[in-house]
Amino acid sequence: MTVVGVDGCKAGWIAVRRDPGAAPSAAVFPGFAALLDALPADATVAVDMPIGLPDVSQKGGRGPEALVRPLLGNRQSSVFAIPSRAALYAHTDDFTTVEAWHAAHRRASEVAKATSDPPRGVSIQAFGILAKIREVDAVLIARPELRRRVFESHPEVAFCRLNGDQAMRLPKKIKGAVNPAGMAERKALLCRHGYVSGFLDRTPRGAAADDFLDAAAMMLIAGRIASGEARPFPDPPLADRFGIPVAIWA
Repeated sequence: MTVVGVDGCKAGWIAVRRDPGAAPSAAVFPGFAALLDALPADATVAVDMPIGLPDVSQKGGRGPEALVRPLLGNRQSSVFAIPSRAALYAHTDDFTTVEAWHAAHRRASEVAKATSDPPRGVSIQAFGILAKIREVDAVLIARPELRRRVFESHPEVAFCRLNGDQAMRLPKKIKGAVNPAGMAERKALLCRHGYVSGFLDRTPRGAAADDFLDAAAMMLIAGRIASGEARPFPDPPLADRFGIPVAIWA
């Protein structure tokens, strides 16, 4: 079975793919639907993006977040709460100016505060990926058959599970800049799980090096899901009002 790890990137989506009997390959796609359409119908996909949205955002997140944070030690800040579905769809236009971006963030935060308990706005980190979350959400609403083969994961949870349930010692980024030592730690772990360092050193155009490593980790989780080794948090998964499963797999 083909297994694929996916992460959002500047040019769209980066996918690391392994077909039966073949070495891993990587490609960048402009849209999530286009990426899925390029895969075999039975491919298993793990994506670093929240799947399944809450109508009301609770303290700590949808449920999966609170379960995986204790596993990550100093890395747990990488797991942030997802705002409500209404907040995600509060502003869906493209941004043409910085002022428009800030206005959209303020609007999303207003809606988020009205649909959360306790009231909470949208962090800059979360706001930066709202369009990507909406893209995945739209595909899974329109094509419910994909819910059986597209799964949410999280890079730091993935690295932790691949590292014998030990969180990574070093951060991947420090103050927004890539941390070479943290990247090296993750590359070494990925190589212990079958990757060749030369492959991991060749980041595809349109993606950042950390996006590439995250997608590579996602591919290993997709393999664990396909083989029945992966575990969902929570187990069994929850579901949103569209019936989309809500769980982080690793």
